[in-house]
Amino acid sequence: MKKRKSNILTIMKKEFDRFFRDRRMVLSTLLLPGVMIYVMYSFMGQAMNSNFGTDEAYVPQVYVCEMPDSVKPLFDSLGAELHRTDPGELDEVREQIRDKEADVLVVFPEDFDGAIAAYDVKTATTAAPNVEIYYNSTEPESDSAYQMIYAALDSYEAMLANCFDVNGGDAVYDLATNEDVTGQIFAMMVPMLMMMFLFSGCMAVAPEAIAGAKERGTIATLLVTPMRRSELAIGKIVSLSVIALLSGLSSFLGTILSLPKLMGAAADVMDTSVYGMKDYALLLLIILSTVLIIVALISIVSAFAKSVKEAGSYVTPLMLVTMLLGLTSMFGGGAPEALGWYLIPLYNSVQCMNGIFSFTGNLTQIVVTVGMNFACAGVMVFILTRIFNSEKVMFSR
Repeated sequence: MKKRKSNILTIMKKEFDRFFRDRRMVLSTLLLPGVMIYVMYSFMGQAMNSNFGTDEAYVPQVYVCEMPDSVKPLFDSLGAELHRTDPGELDEVREQIRDKEADVLVVFPEDFDGAIAAYDVKTATTAAPNVEIYYNSTEPESDSAYQMIYAALDSYEAMLANCFDVNGGDAVYDLATNEDVTGQIFAMMVPMLMMMFLFSGCMAVAPEAIAGAKERGTIATLLVTPMRRSELAIGKIVSLSVIALLSGLSSFLGTILSLPKLMGAAADVMDTSVYGMKDYALLLLIILSTVLIIVALISIVSAFAKSVKEAGSYVTPLMLVTMLLGLTSMFGGGAPEALGWYLIPLYNSVQCMNGIFSFTGNLTQIVVTVGMNFACAGVMVFILTRIFNSEKVMFSR
């Protein structure tokens, strides 16, 4: 019995010694996941605040038509910048809200004070005077201003014994178009999901093809054949990229088709027909260049591993970084305009997808992104070639 316990303790000691003496294993298994998850969740919190919150210093631009003097003190207390507008300008202001150039339009009935004074809830046979508030729910500032004004008028209505309505009737007061809603949902969710699917597809094939070949000893046979190591590296990366691309696209199509059910009621205003063949072609080009980088990265990391299992532990931090970059699509404001951001591999892919889906991107950004991604993939092929030339790395088992 004592000998059995001694053997168990000896095995445990050896395993602990093997693990904790391997600094790469400790870093990739114990430290990096915790740090990356902390950073990822912090980014998620910031993203949610960015998307659904507003700048505290922002002053809402509120257009008001036929506002009576009795309500002016209420609006003055809201801290919004008020713009008086005439009935003939209402269509123009509504168009500005639809285009996200104005925040809110409030339309009072003519002679509002007289109408509510003459209205008796108990004996009335007609609808109460109605105050209309037009806004755009896909613009955080507009939606926030609407909520603030609606709450203020609702409280004022309660003080007056419900002598008027706010946004009553069947009129459409949310001026967000189907294109706006679809773009907002897709720009937030799809780039993040796409990066996850692409990385999963690459991770499923690359470690097996590199580290697995080392583990089985078949890589040695390839390395002694009369071919250039650069040809081996290119062949590995291109073939793995095609397989990973097919896997990623399969997951992407499944997500797009199931997204309406996932979104529930919001799916009623989603319309994927707002995207044309040009959008999908550009998206495919971005995805292809992104897959090349991810496969090359995983291949380089896997080349240093002695087994598929070890390669998986090394690749985990890369997966967390990729997920973190995917989360940046959730930040409000659409894709950045400065071209410098599109020189950062993987991040540029996320932002280009964001730009395509939110209709805020442009062709120059996509060209810079694809060019940078292909250039980085070329550099990584060179690095992988040098690794293949290292007998110390490739024949370590």
